[in-house]
Amino acid sequence: MERSAKPAFCLKAASQEDFDRLFHLRIAAMRDSLERIGRFDEGRAFERFKASFQPEHTQLILVDGALAGCVAMKPVETGLLLEHFYLYPAFQSRGLGAAVLARLLAEADAAHQPVRLSVLQKSDAERFYKRFGFIETSQDEWDVYLERPLRSLCVKT
Repeated sequence: MERSAKPAFCLKAASQEDFDRLFHLRIAAMRDSLERIGRFDEGRAFERFKASFQPEHTQLILVDGALAGCVAMKPVETGLLLEHFYLYPAFQSRGLGAAVLARLLAEADAAHQPVRLSVLQKSDAERFYKRFGFIETSQDEWDVYLERPLRSLCVKT
């Protein structure tokens, strides 16, 4: 996949049967960041993923029919919550994440919904999301919380 070309991908609804492979994807995508801050624990990662995995809000990211990643976007009281956005390392830094996020944000804009998410402290993900207009709203010991406010859809006359 060339960086200059827009990556071709499709999104497919996840099912409960995808849990194991998506958990392994999460480990592959997050292990380095978690180890960097001394927080990698596979058992804890499993329990956290198990507690928050909702297949009805999760989509598989496919490239040429192969699983490249996943993403979940679910409605919450205050808009949409973006979570479990993971790409296998072989698909990172090639524009795929940006292309997927651009599509999801266009859908959020069309639905007039702000998008919220959290990223691990000291992760590259924070810079990535800020490029798309997310702003920091708060942080705690482990996470930074970001929001992309509603976009104004003005039409020139």
